[in-house]
Amino acid sequence: MKINPRQLEKMARKMGIQSAQIDAEEVIIKTPEGEIVIHNPSVAKVNMMGQETFQISGDVEEREKSGFSDDDVEMVADKAGVSQEDARRALQRFGGIAEAIMGLKEEGR
Repeated sequence: MKINPRQLEKMARKMGIQSAQIDAEEVIIKTPEGEIVIHNPSVAKVNMMGQETFQISGDVEEREKSGFSDDDVEMVADKAGVSQEDARRALQRFGGIAEAIMGLKEEGR
């Protein structure tokens, strides 16, 4: 059974449901274990009887909490000449900024 999108929207309004698309480039959800990053998201804000919710879909990437800041990752990436993702992995593997830089440079030889 096909439902006409206009009819569906009209029924939702009658029930007090309002939705709006949000133009987003990236959605980040921070958890105690790390982050859930949604790239190329489609985000809808739904208001139902005064309660706002968000519906999000897109390309999901989960990142574990590393204990290193974005500045640490950027420094390692810059000094070792690698991507930020490689720098983040090196920081987790080697346990420190200097160790990660040295380890990446040795691997590149």
